[in-house]
Amino acid sequence: MPTNRSNARAMLTLPEVCDELHVSRSTFYDWRQKGRAPRCIKLPNGDLRVRRGDLDHWLNELEDAA
Repeated sequence: MPTNRSNARAMLTLPEVCDELHVSRSTFYDWRQKGRAPRCIKLPNGDLRVRRGDLDHWLNELEDAA
C-alpha cells in the first residue's frame, strides 16, 4: 500500500514540471489557460502539483498526435 511519502514523490511541483519540459513558468500557465497543459492539482495554498502519471500520460498523448 502506498504511503503518503510515496504519494508526495509522485506529485511534481510546477518548477519541476517546467524544468523537465524545458519551458518557462509563463509558458506553462499559457498552456494551462488554453487547456493544453497536463492535469494539475491546485493545493489550498494556491500552489500547483502535477501527478507523475498525468504528466507521462499527457506526453504520450502528444507523441501520438505528432
